[in-house]
Amino acid sequence: MSASKKPNLSVLIITLNEERHIKSLLENIDFADEIIVIDSFSKDKTVEIINTFTNVKLIQNQFINYTSQRNFALDQAKNDWILFIDADEKLTPNLKSEILKTIEDNNSANAYLIHRTFMFKNKKLHFSGWQTDKIFRLFKKSDCRYNEDRIVHEKLIVNGEIGTLKHKIIHFSYTSYKDYKLKMYNYGVLKAQEKIKKGQKPSYLKMVFHPAYTFLYQFLIRLGFLDGLKGITICYLNAYSVFIRYKEIHRITFSRI
Repeated sequence: MSASKKPNLSVLIITLNEERHIKSLLENIDFADEIIVIDSFSKDKTVEIINTFTNVKLIQNQFINYTSQRNFALDQAKNDWILFIDADEKLTPNLKSEILKTIEDNNSANAYLIHRTFMFKNKKLHFSGWQTDKIFRLFKKSDCRYNEDRIVHEKLIVNGEIGTLKHKIIHFSYTSYKDYKLKMYNYGVLKAQEKIKKGQKPSYLKMVFHPAYTFLYQFLIRLGFLDGLKGITICYLNAYSVFIRYKEIHRITFSRI
């Protein structure tokens, strides 16, 4: 393929108070033809840092939920090939090369799953349910859209073939217990809103047993115990998010009565 016909790549990022990660990420994706950050009116230095990058387009948009924010970002991109990346993720040199070669070859796949390596602080988490984690990150905008029925843990609807890239994204999701617990709390609240919209009713049994099942499944079946104290922490906080979901379903439901 000649250079003049090489497909261009838009990298999209959504942010809220990401001053810890945003500078290194923007330096990491300087190979992109277009970089757009959709910021949800950060209160820290995120916007100030973004504005130091002349190759980055910053748009501030009120956050409603993750799906609406991602679809809004898609609508801003001028290129068909999209790389969606979170502020706490990092591309390895091998993954960068694979991404560029993939869009240049322009084969039959319309979207690609990428495996992620979960980092607990600065150390790799080997198990605890994260060992098979993969997510859509590279896709053609013309063939893909996020399902508006999901407002958290977004689901990409792909009209076409799906492929999987070989190399992994490094995911620096866990920096401190406090930050990760807040993230899990917010996920739980949004998941409750999603479930209520679908008609789910309060259940005390589910509020007790579903979190317990989540912890035991990830700690025992998904081998979280092999991660030691890190595994206990992650499995507990994931179960905590499930508990918050049911607690919030109860709160919202009975506040309407």
